[in-house]
Amino acid sequence: MDWGLFKSEHMELYQLFLQTEAVYNCVSELGELGAVQFRDLNPNVNAFQRKFVNEVRRCDEMERKLKYFEREINKDEIPMLDTGESPEAPQPREMIDLEASFEKLENELKEVNGNSETLKKNYLELTELKHILLKAQHFFDEKETQHVQEGIQQSLVANDEVGRQGASGQLNFVAGVIKRERVHAFELMLWRACRGNVFLRQAEIEEPLEDPVSGEMVNKNVYIAFFQGDQLKSRVKKISEGFRATVYPCPETPTERREMKTGVLTRIEDLNTVLAQTQDHRQRVLVAAAKNIRIWFIKVRKIKAIYHTLNLFNLDVTQKCLIAECWIAVDDVSAVQLALRRGSERAGSSLSPVMNRIPTSEAPPTFNRTNKFTNGFQTLVDAYGVANYREMNPAPYTVITFPFLFGVMFGDLGHGCIMALFALWMVLNERKLGAKRIDNEIAAIFFGGRYIILLMGIFSMYTGIIYNDIFSKSLNIFGSSWRIGFTELEINSTELETLMLPPENASCYRGDPYPFGFDPVWQITENKVTYQNAFKMKLSVLLGVAQMVFGVALSVFNYVNFRQISDIFTMFLPQMLFLLCLFGWLCVLCLLKWSMYSASYDGRYSAHCAPSLLLIFINMFLLKDSDAEVDEDDAKSGCQGYLFDGQRELQYGLLALGVICIPWMLLVKPIIIYRQRKAAARAAPLPHTAAEPRTSDAPAAAHEEEEEFSEVCIHQAIHTVEYVLGSISHTASYLRLWALSLAHSQLSEVLWTMILVNGFMLTTEYYGSVILFAIFAMWAALTVSILIVMEGLSAFLHTLRLHWVEFQSKFYKGEGYLFTPFSFREILKEADAVE
Repeated sequence: MDWGLFKSEHMELYQLFLQTEAVYNCVSELGELGAVQFRDLNPNVNAFQRKFVNEVRRCDEMERKLKYFEREINKDEIPMLDTGESPEAPQPREMIDLEASFEKLENELKEVNGNSETLKKNYLELTELKHILLKAQHFFDEKETQHVQEGIQQSLVANDEVGRQGASGQLNFVAGVIKRERVHAFELMLWRACRGNVFLRQAEIEEPLEDPVSGEMVNKNVYIAFFQGDQLKSRVKKISEGFRATVYPCPETPTERREMKTGVLTRIEDLNTVLAQTQDHRQRVLVAAAKNIRIWFIKVRKIKAIYHTLNLFNLDVTQKCLIAECWIAVDDVSAVQLALRRGSERAGSSLSPVMNRIPTSEAPPTFNRTNKFTNGFQTLVDAYGVANYREMNPAPYTVITFPFLFGVMFGDLGHGCIMALFALWMVLNERKLGAKRIDNEIAAIFFGGRYIILLMGIFSMYTGIIYNDIFSKSLNIFGSSWRIGFTELEINSTELETLMLPPENASCYRGDPYPFGFDPVWQITENKVTYQNAFKMKLSVLLGVAQMVFGVALSVFNYVNFRQISDIFTMFLPQMLFLLCLFGWLCVLCLLKWSMYSASYDGRYSAHCAPSLLLIFINMFLLKDSDAEVDEDDAKSGCQGYLFDGQRELQYGLLALGVICIPWMLLVKPIIIYRQRKAAARAAPLPHTAAEPRTSDAPAAAHEEEEEFSEVCIHQAIHTVEYVLGSISHTASYLRLWALSLAHSQLSEVLWTMILVNGFMLTTEYYGSVILFAIFAMWAALTVSILIVMEGLSAFLHTLRLHWVEFQSKFYKGEGYLFTPFSFREILKEADAVE
């Protein structure tokens, strides 16, 4: 039977014999096909000692050069051409041409970058010297004043020998450029090291200068330090060097400075011309590289993947062919054979590749075929654990149950519509969005789960119609079944703040319920929360028990598939009976109470005689009589503690059957295993005769068997306790459907009442429209950010937990390993994701 998506694909292990001259092309064709998972036949061989390690290193070197080209292209903000095409893997002889092209391009680019860096460094030096010469005259004009002369010639430290020795000499100076953030520390260091005998003047360079190495724009200052004596000159130069300031020669006379400035400006103009030409040449080189770099990346990564895969193969004894072992899906065997034949023909080989099926007891990998719609749901299931080979796959059921349970918690027509429209936009533009490289991780997750979000929005709209809730308001589409049947005199004469509309009164209730969902009148009633809570609480239990029963039922298919027929009687039957006798009975009580009691009935099945299901269920476990807890007044009117006659005896029988299921699960399976092993031991031949002494291995084997049986007992005990307690806790866990639905509706009502309603009250003033616009924007922003994004994420996580723990634990082990075929498409996709 072909189960399709409900079970993983049938897998078989094959051995391939590939001719040495054709192996490269054959592996290339298999990489394009993406249907083969190779096994490593050299697990004990170091990665650096394998046959094709040199080719892999050459590919690494080519990839390094391509990344260098990519960095340079991105630095100049040149767009890289990406046509979306995927060329075939180049032949091995083309690899040499690629290496030569990359080597030539790298050398050319490095030479251009080196020349450009040297020119920019010269340009920076000339620019700094130009600013020094422009500002030097102002500094020297200040130097000639008596104030500066006296300030330098007088030592600030009385016993400073350096200052006294140079007091009668000529003023010397050092000019340079320093980074602006270091000026203050530089000035303090000069003051302390030279003891105040240096007079520093500095001025800012208005425009920032480009660093030739990093390319960053740096703010710098020009400074000139005046001093006397050679010792101070040496100190100033060392301090300038320590602060990485650049010292430039500056002539002493104005005439020499003017001549130098003219020469500097001329050289700057020449450098600008040369720099422009160098940049144009670099631009042409990078533009040419940008047109092909994506294609080059794909080719190199395909070559590298092929040689990395060839390192998993073994050479046969003749050294003329390579041997590979791989897992292949049965449905893909013909496609793999065709790909191998195509690869052999491309290589011109005279011998066709040979495929031999290998019988094996090893567990095959799990391969579930998916499309763009089911892939997101399969990913959710695999995140819990990859299914065992041929184990029932929860993904097909998750396609419906996951968005539906999310809608139960998130039910709102307005919020669900916004979510569905957002997902629909992603679905309609998936080809355009998929072609782009989404760098934002959160945006990539949303795009990957676009179909999940779409279904969650649709089901939220569906449950929102059932709850009759749209942004905490109701829609009166079919007309309410309720109306106010009181006269004005009755309303004015009552002392109560609220009046209850009795359903048995035909003037208040017309008798026909609202056609679909909640009646809109409940939106304005004071007991709305009480009414909706009672419904949602029972609905949560009904949905939870139904999903758990379905999960237990799916375990039968696993038992049949793995030929564990005895587990159907020792596991499935007691589990199903235990769940149905206790919590299935609770669901039956909910349905019976809804259908048997009505306000239009009199006597036992009138509305005020409806018993509490919680008390009935508790009394069932405590073996109490529910009739004894009925009030005398209610008993006189015909009320009873049970829904129907004979319910107490039926409940006791269900409880007894449920209790019997516990030792059934705990003991029957270990007993059957014990008897099977005992019968097998009797049927097996004796390992020794009387003449032959017992070997030392026999007691060890018996002890090992005893340990294995003890592990079986322990495992069964753990499984029984886990299931019994889990059935109780899991049923209670489904109440989160009610709790989150209540929280979502109440929070939506709070936002409407506290924000938007207050805005409506301000519309009576002339400025009310402006304020209302701002308040509506605030309400819309909070609705999207809190009620849709945050509440949606919360409901998503709770739904995920219900599927992983409450549903899948009933039948799903998830202890397999994923089928990871050798596929160029997946390899390129992973490489793009890493970048």
